[in-house]
Amino acid sequence: MICSGRVACLLVTLASLFVACSLTFIAPSVTGQELPDLDKKTAEEVLPKKPYSPNVDRGYPTRVYWGDTHLHTSQSFDSVMFGNRLGPEDAYRFARGEEVTSSTGQRVQLSRPLDFLVVADHAESYGVMSSVLAGDPGLMGDPVAKRWHELMNQGPQGGLEVYKEAVVEYGGKGKPLPGILSNPSTIGSLWTKNTVLAEKYNNPGRFTTLIGYEWSSNTNGNNLHRVVVFRDNADKTNQIVPFSSFDSDNPENLWKALAAYEAKTGGSVLAIPHNGNLSNGRMFEIVDFAGNPLTREYAQTRANREPIVEVTQIKGDGETHPYLSPTDEFANFERWDRGNLDLSADKKPEMLQYEYARSALKNGLKLEKELGVNPYKFGMIGSTDAHTSLATADSDNFFGKLPAYEPSPDRWMRIPGHGDQ
Repeated sequence: MICSGRVACLLVTLASLFVACSLTFIAPSVTGQELPDLDKKTAEEVLPKKPYSPNVDRGYPTRVYWGDTHLHTSQSFDSVMFGNRLGPEDAYRFARGEEVTSSTGQRVQLSRPLDFLVVADHAESYGVMSSVLAGDPGLMGDPVAKRWHELMNQGPQGGLEVYKEAVVEYGGKGKPLPGILSNPSTIGSLWTKNTVLAEKYNNPGRFTTLIGYEWSSNTNGNNLHRVVVFRDNADKTNQIVPFSSFDSDNPENLWKALAAYEAKTGGSVLAIPHNGNLSNGRMFEIVDFAGNPLTREYAQTRANREPIVEVTQIKGDGETHPYLSPTDEFANFERWDRGNLDLSADKKPEMLQYEYARSALKNGLKLEKELGVNPYKFGMIGSTDAHTSLATADSDNFFGKLPAYEPSPDRWMRIPGHGDQ
C-alpha cells in the first residue's frame, strides 16, 4: 500500500518512535557485551543522565522588558524652549505608571508601566535653559540669560526666538552658549541634581532608571547624535559632567571621553547612535570623521562603544530606504526624506548607503574582510526621542515629539519656522 500526505507523515513518525524506543531498550548491549551490575556511583559515572527538564542549565534570558532609552525633559534646551514644563521627576513618575499632567494641561497615563527608562537630556548646556526660564538668580547677572528669560516667559513665540538664536548663533556652529550658560560648574550641579532623581526612582526588580544623556553633534545640520547610557550609579556618574558636542563634534572624541570615564571610575558606558537618516550620509561612512580611511583600531573602538543602534523613532525610520531595498514593501515606513536635521540638504542616492542601518550591516561585512574587525556589527532598537517628558508612542495615547503636537482639536502640523516634523 502506498501512502502520502498526512498519513505518510504519521506512519514515519510512528516508525521513528518505534526505532527510538527499540534503541533505548538495546542500548545497554550495543557493545555486544552485557554490562556488569554497577553500584549507583559507578553507574552515574559510566552512564551519566541528562536532565529531563529543558530549563536546566539554560543560560540565556527569556523575559522581555519594555522601556524607552531616549526621552527628553525640560532639562533639554530645545524641549523647554518649545514649551515642555515637565522635568525628570515627572518623566519617571509617568514611566512607572502614575498619572501626570502634560505641559498642555492634559491628564495622561500609560496603560502599562514601563520596566526601564533613560532620561537622555542634551549634554549641550545641560539643564541650563530650564534654570533660565525659572529666573535662577545665579544666572540673571548674565545679559544673554536675562534677555532669554524675558523672551521665554512671553510664550511660545518668544521661546522660538530664543531657540533660533541659540541654534543659529551657537549650537549649529558647534559653539557653546555664552558665559555662565556653559560653565562646567553650573552644568555639573544640574547633572548631579538629576542623577539623584534617577537614584530616587530606581526600584530594582520593578522599575529601573538608567542614568544617561545625549551627545548632540549637529554641525552644519548633520545629525550624528548619540545617547550615552551608563551601567553605574550616581556615585560614579557624578565624577564627570556630560561630554557635549561643544567639547567636540567628533564621535571619536566622545569615545575617548567614555573610555576616560571608565578608567577613572571603573564603570561601564555605551553610546547609541540614532537618526542616521538625517546625517547627510555621515553616520555609517567608510571613512573616519576627518575623511581618512578606517583603521582596525577605529573599527574595534566603534564596535565596542556602539553595540546597538536606534533605528526608529519620531524623527523617522533609519533602517532602510526604498532606493536601497526596492523589493521591501516596508522600506517606505515612516521616512523623513531630507538629508539632514536642519532640512538644508536633500537626499542624494550616493549618500543613502551611509545613512541607513541595514546597508551599514552589509558594509560592515566588507570592512571586516579588509580590517579584521567589523565596526558595524550592532543590534537594533527603537525609542521615542519625545521632548514632552512622556515616554508613550501608543497610537491611542500619542503625545507627539513636542508639546505643540500634544492632542488637541487644532494640533499643529508644523512648528513655525522649524519646518516639517
